[in-house]
Amino acid sequence: MPNAGEITLALQRLRAGEPDAQSRLIQLVYAELRRIASRQLRAERSNHTLQSTALVHEAYLSLLGGSGADWKDRAHFFSSAACAMRHILVDHARAARAQRRGGGSVPAELNDWIAGIENRTEEILAVDQALTRLHEISPRQETIVEMRFYAGFTEEEVAEILHLSERTVKREWAVARAWLYGEMRTGRAGEAEAGG
Repeated sequence: MPNAGEITLALQRLRAGEPDAQSRLIQLVYAELRRIASRQLRAERSNHTLQSTALVHEAYLSLLGGSGADWKDRAHFFSSAACAMRHILVDHARAARAQRRGGGSVPAELNDWIAGIENRTEEILAVDQALTRLHEISPRQETIVEMRFYAGFTEEEVAEILHLSERTVKREWAVARAWLYGEMRTGRAGEAEAGG
């Protein structure tokens, strides 16, 4: 993972409006964002290089367009990246569901990728609904789940990024996983999505 200080400095320069800050930031984080996308898409077809690139680009554009590039530090940036990938995956799962039902249009470059996630559509949507409810109970646990599930960070990496002890991350991850398992078993997540 890139040096935390370098990323934080690039983010500060981006906030200050320095002309080369955005290109420096992308140099520092692009490889990590690709690693995150590849981890997320690992369960898909083996030839998903172009699709993971599309996910990285879409996430990066979402990050730059959404918050006005107002990240405090590397932890805030990668947490935002995990959240952006969550929302992109959920949006594409919804698009895949709509396409299966005969509605909606999807950009051509994402058609192959969406075809690969069709078997995970309901799972992605159900997890998203459960995470929305988890946020009401513990925003930190939601962030940890996003970073583990959507970004594929290890517990050690999450601890480093969020400035928490690894023991705390392990405990919070275990509690959040158990809670999510209960939510998914009872079917509340799927019912909420179907109803809304």
